[in-house]
Amino acid sequence: MTIQNHRLHAFVSGKVQGVFYRASTEEQAKRIGLNGWVRNLTDGRVELVAVGDEDKLKQLLDWCYKGPENASVKDIHAVWDNTSEIYDDFKQRETC
Repeated sequence: MTIQNHRLHAFVSGKVQGVFYRASTEEQAKRIGLNGWVRNLTDGRVELVAVGDEDKLKQLLDWCYKGPENASVKDIHAVWDNTSEIYDDFKQRETC
């Protein structure tokens, strides 16, 4: 049996590096109950993949527009789809 979850794949631009955006996203995703990952990109954006319940993913996306205190989010490019990918936790990944 294949488990199918909703997936949010987002690219966040603005002042989102050097302001604890990744760590705060990880904390928020875990608090909400989502799995996946978040990482910095070399072009200054933050990329994240979160998997789980659609309503919880929407909560995370709403939070991403605000981010942590010193962040200034300019734009988010979000792609929604379904996936059978399974993540055990929500973690930060190395910069790509």
